[in-house]
Amino acid sequence: MNTPAKNSLTLNRRHFLSTCSASAAALWAAPAFVANLRGENAPNRKLNIAGIGIGGQGASDLRSFESENIVALCDVDKAHAAHTFKRYPKAQQFTDLRKMLDEVKEIDAVVIATPDHWHAFAALEAIRRGKHVYCEKPLTHTVGEARLLAKAAREAKVATQMGNQGQASEDTRRLCENIWSGAIGKVREAHIWTDRPSNGLFNEYWPQGVEKPKDTPAVPDTLDWDMWLGPAPKRAYNPIYLPFRWRGWWDFGTGALGDIGCHALDSIFRALKLGAPLTVQAASTRVNKETYPLGSMVTYHFPARSAARQTINEFLTGVATGPKGDIEMPPCKLCWYDGGLRPPRPESLPDSVPMADNGRLIIGDEGYILNNAIFPEARRKAVGTIASTLPRSVGHHEEWVRACKGGPKAGANFDWAGPLTEAVLLGNVALRLQLREDLTLQKLRWDSEALRFTNLEEANQFVNSHYREGWRVGG
Repeated sequence: MNTPAKNSLTLNRRHFLSTCSASAAALWAAPAFVANLRGENAPNRKLNIAGIGIGGQGASDLRSFESENIVALCDVDKAHAAHTFKRYPKAQQFTDLRKMLDEVKEIDAVVIATPDHWHAFAALEAIRRGKHVYCEKPLTHTVGEARLLAKAAREAKVATQMGNQGQASEDTRRLCENIWSGAIGKVREAHIWTDRPSNGLFNEYWPQGVEKPKDTPAVPDTLDWDMWLGPAPKRAYNPIYLPFRWRGWWDFGTGALGDIGCHALDSIFRALKLGAPLTVQAASTRVNKETYPLGSMVTYHFPARSAARQTINEFLTGVATGPKGDIEMPPCKLCWYDGGLRPPRPESLPDSVPMADNGRLIIGDEGYILNNAIFPEARRKAVGTIASTLPRSVGHHEEWVRACKGGPKAGANFDWAGPLTEAVLLGNVALRLQLREDLTLQKLRWDSEALRFTNLEEANQFVNSHYREGWRVGG
């Protein structure tokens, strides 16, 4: 059994390698070892990649990086990860990611697909050693961790990407082009919904609305349970938590909003140029201190925005290179629904068009977009064909590989993914049982700069995680 060491992840620049200069408008600074190792050009050199959490989504991510070198693998559940260990027989195997990062010196980059409560710890351990990081969504378990992680990656000048693959999709670009063209006028309201955590009584993605189990079965020989818990509060093992069912537990996951929000809200945030919300309010089915509710509604309010239309580099990196004509955007309400809840049908929506279990509705002054279609039909005909103006992505995973080799920032780099994750996870704060009565009466008012709520002090205890002894994240 591994014993966690005392650990404070304050960044130390002695751990970082020097960086080359690059264009501030489009490129990450490329670490010198990438550009100069063996005298090869960085784009032609294969990365040495390590996987952390490789049994489920991590296995899928690694398959997307098989054009590079998979040199090390780390997982605390040997049975669940057995198929991945077998797939890469030359890769060194570990249970403790810190030991792996210290011993396998040739690692350039890591792919993290652990449970959510491990994301910040694992990513910061890698960043502290100068490694590039690909981390599954949501970027972190708490709002405070998202702010810390984005800052750490920025200061370390490592290439990063969050695993919300839809950001690189045609769908995201078409939504931006449709809204920026004025096809539905100024947007003041948007709705996103999902069927998770369950899409039917007997088809459950993961349990929510349940209490902590009382039985304490033996830990399987193939599982390091203490290491699986990592930064989370100590509790007895139970198979109800894993391999995938941890997502609905407050201590380990981020519920339906954390799971789907960083996917579904990404395109909305890009198209509407949303940043930090002014307020957040939630309503839900019964909630307890162990798991998220079966269904919830979260409402965000955002201020008016003024921003320039973007080139592809600006679209990917958020770095402006000059005026392209301002887009004035009014205050916007954004509503999230999960557990099978959804908004009412628009009055002009034809009866033949379904409101599916998962969807997106964006309402403008001149019409609305349901998923990818403009309504009402008369407005769609009047608008006609909207030009494709944004160059398309090379692919979500390839974006990160190129960024690691000195190319442009990936589309979900942590400077983008951090603020998006902050906004998403603010909704989970509003769902806490301890705040339920207060939040039926008022909105939580958010001060993004101060990283705190201004009108309900009790809510601030949920902005940051509370780590067990020996697992502190951050300085």
